[in-house]
Amino acid sequence: MHIPCMLSKKITLIKLLEEVKSHSSGWIKKKGDNYKNFYWQDGYGAFSVNLSDIDIAVNYIANQKEHHRTKTFQEEYRAFLKKYKVDYDERFVWE
Repeated sequence: MHIPCMLSKKITLIKLLEEVKSHSSGWIKKKGDNYKNFYWQDGYGAFSVNLSDIDIAVNYIANQKEHHRTKTFQEEYRAFLKKYKVDYDERFVWE
């Protein structure tokens, strides 16, 4: 899931994600038996975007379905990490 937002100085990133995960899990589980075992993964990724590039980021998010027809999320994420020289351990990225 992608969420473009301006994070307030009064709330930490982890608190925002706890709230989103908690409320959305409760909401989706009420949608029927098919969703009763829904849960979020433990981790998350967060990236900042220059305000002048926000339209590019929002367009990217809006076209996720199309992006993932040619490249998996994992392939795209690895390429993103590599492009921005983010060190990571493969063992911990997908758990």
